[in-house]
Amino acid sequence: MTNLPPLTTTLQQAGMRLTPQRMAICKLLTESDEHPTAMMLYEELRPQFPSLALATVYNTLDTLVSLGAVNVLGHAGDDHVHYDAVMEPHVNLACVACHRIVDIPSEHVQHLDDEISQASGYKLLGARVLYYGLCPDCQKTSPENDQVW
Repeated sequence: MTNLPPLTTTLQQAGMRLTPQRMAICKLLTESDEHPTAMMLYEELRPQFPSLALATVYNTLDTLVSLGAVNVLGHAGDDHVHYDAVMEPHVNLACVACHRIVDIPSEHVQHLDDEISQASGYKLLGARVLYYGLCPDCQKTSPENDQVW
């Protein structure tokens, strides 16, 4: 168990049993650049784990969020909650047409975190900066997308 994804280590430190299903959820969430929803994780893992319950996915995600190991991004114009396991300061851009979310590194987010922490005295566990717009692909394919939001 020395090569566990960081999220499984977080669950273990929280006293949760590391089942193969929880380990797979953490691995997929860590390796994904799609900012998956709980349903996306469930559907991808279900063939490998036929007995996997959607509740297990939600409970695992809820625990990781409450421990500050994963951010909840909210919806990307699709009314589904998306999750982000990248905890380094960055900006998320959500396309309201195709619902893709991408990460954009920004040194300004780190400065903002430092400013907020110093001004408030809070130990920040995470933050989310989420911009909504139209990705370049959606802008090209459909000019009427300007009215989707």
